[in-house]
Amino acid sequence: MKVLVTGAKGQLGTDLMNELAKRGIEGIGVDVQEMDITDAEACRRVIKNSGADAVIHCAAYTAVDAAEDNADLCRRINGEGTRNVAQACKEADTKLMYISTDYVFDGQGTRPWEPDDERHPLNVYGQTKYEGELAVEELVEKFFTVRIAWVFGVNGKNFIKTMLRIGKERGAASVVDDQIGSPTYTYDLARLLVDMIQTDKYGRYHATNEGLCSWYEFACEIFRAAGMDVKVTPVHSDEYPEHFQFGMKISRCELLHQRGTVAHPAAEFRHRHMIAQLGEIHLRQLILIVTSHTKFFFFHFLLSYSLVNAIKVLFFMQ
Repeated sequence: MKVLVTGAKGQLGTDLMNELAKRGIEGIGVDVQEMDITDAEACRRVIKNSGADAVIHCAAYTAVDAAEDNADLCRRINGEGTRNVAQACKEADTKLMYISTDYVFDGQGTRPWEPDDERHPLNVYGQTKYEGELAVEELVEKFFTVRIAWVFGVNGKNFIKTMLRIGKERGAASVVDDQIGSPTYTYDLARLLVDMIQTDKYGRYHATNEGLCSWYEFACEIFRAAGMDVKVTPVHSDEYPEHFQFGMKISRCELLHQRGTVAHPAAEFRHRHMIAQLGEIHLRQLILIVTSHTKFFFFHFLLSYSLVNAIKVLFFMQ
């Protein structure tokens, strides 16, 4: 099998390329230099010439707050760019996995989100990712839409690195305590996605590590594990200007998923009554990168709450 990964130099893309290599699957990594997704002809040429059996589309404009001031650029990448990738996959008859986000929902309600719930994004980033989802659903028959949340990894920017930087620079941090979710390790996520891309269980999915915490609780655990004496103050989301809020715009009462289970593919698969658990990956350690002078130190630790237990993938069997 041959898999083309867009955004291959990013946080998730890097781990995907590594996971493909570990399994002896040929991975073709492209970033903007090799395939600018805003260029429709480039997408057609690269995907066709690659001979890939599948595309995992990670490339995106992910600066959620900055998107409010750069709506055109965000839409060109997340909306139009994804349409270009989808069109190229359609023409090449290639299966497509689109990495999306919980931001396509409006965060209102009192129950966990289901993959087929109505999508009502509240910000520019969410709207453009929603537009990407619509393009994939319109153009590609063999598609996976995988919504992820609270992602962190060794590569790229993420909440852990932001907290460590703030803690070092200021010795204190104010973090919202009314947004709940499941921090999700890209190493685990990559293993899951590679499992999925080898199947034909197409549809919409939600994927995170298991367990729950608030951003405040997560920050406290980060500093504890890193051995940093940082004062962390819990605050309500309303106390933050929107551009400076961390995390998903979801209410304190609801989650992207329930108990970390990746559940319920699209409605057309729901009549299948047998469930196969294709992967259970335990997140044993978070890797914290702490900068001290010019050196990097790695701290490995187990979180005290259940958020580290497992990614469980539920697929409905034939």
